[in-house]
Amino acid sequence: MTTNGGHEPVFCTIVPPHLLDKLARDSDPALSGPARRSLERDALERTRRRLTTVIGGQAAAAAAPAEGDQPDRTVFDAGHKQDLPGKKVRTEGSEPGSDATVNRAYAGLGATFELYLKVYGRRSIDGQGLPLNATVHFDKDYDNAFWNGEQMVFGDGDGEIFLDFTIPVDVIGHELTHGVTQYTANLAYFGQSGALNESLSDVFGSLIKQYTLGQTAADADWLIGAGLLAPRVQGQALRSMKAPGTAYDDDVLGKDPQPADMQHYVHTGRDNGGVHINSGIPNHAFYIAATAIGGYAWEKTGRIWYDVLTGGKLKEDAQFADFATLTVKAARERFGAGAELQAVEKAWEEVGVETL
Repeated sequence: MTTNGGHEPVFCTIVPPHLLDKLARDSDPALSGPARRSLERDALERTRRRLTTVIGGQAAAAAAPAEGDQPDRTVFDAGHKQDLPGKKVRTEGSEPGSDATVNRAYAGLGATFELYLKVYGRRSIDGQGLPLNATVHFDKDYDNAFWNGEQMVFGDGDGEIFLDFTIPVDVIGHELTHGVTQYTANLAYFGQSGALNESLSDVFGSLIKQYTLGQTAADADWLIGAGLLAPRVQGQALRSMKAPGTAYDDDVLGKDPQPADMQHYVHTGRDNGGVHINSGIPNHAFYIAATAIGGYAWEKTGRIWYDVLTGGKLKEDAQFADFATLTVKAARERFGAGAELQAVEKAWEEVGVETL
């Protein structure tokens, strides 16, 4: 059984389980304690999401879609508790308050809405003006942010390894894009289809950051979660689309395990078949294509990827080769047999993914 009109929601976090697993085994309780609690909380939320999907549950009353071309944002404060959504603290059109976390969440929801509307003509994540809800200050020292199929949730981090999860706007865009995928291609969250699900969130999360900053593909840092890691961590971000496997190399966190090509594809049963790890391959393909095409990445390369995500031909169990083939077709249909098509073909060739 699925919900949301046949679109099955999944529980998706920005910090992959392998990072929290590593922290949970650390000898320092200041690091291991928050990580263990975060893993336990993630497991509980994941189970709750599956039960709601499989057997149904008492769904929250559906909010009316936003009218016109304006977002309908509501930010809640969990007060470091675990009950969702929490206390309503900011609604659409209200002035910023004294809580910077609330203000960043509100702004990030707006930035995501703006990119999808102004660039791709999409009204909110469902295309029909779905209200955007977010909860901040979730749990105590919670080391993650997630999309639970209905709303965004942000932890404050433990302050030792992770800082406030509302700091990077691409984290907000990443998680909300899981909602876009939920309402469109509905990619299965396992193996290569799950890695594509994660990659699409990284791609559009990065584009939201670039759009907000007015950056070209050449100017962008192509990092996911820059500013999230605490000063003590030897690393720049959670992931790098430009150079997968180089985002961090830290005594506590270990080394970034993402591969940049199929030759180094990671076969694992953990993390739903390595969805946060092998996403580095399609991530890198997007980076190669975007920088080769040049200009603003959301205009051409992003448009090609968006066409595939929303075009109705991407199957739920799509593999990398399936997705790559559709991007080549989309590039040809939208831009003809020119530089854009050649850039997309070359990008997939460089990462070792064959187009059919």
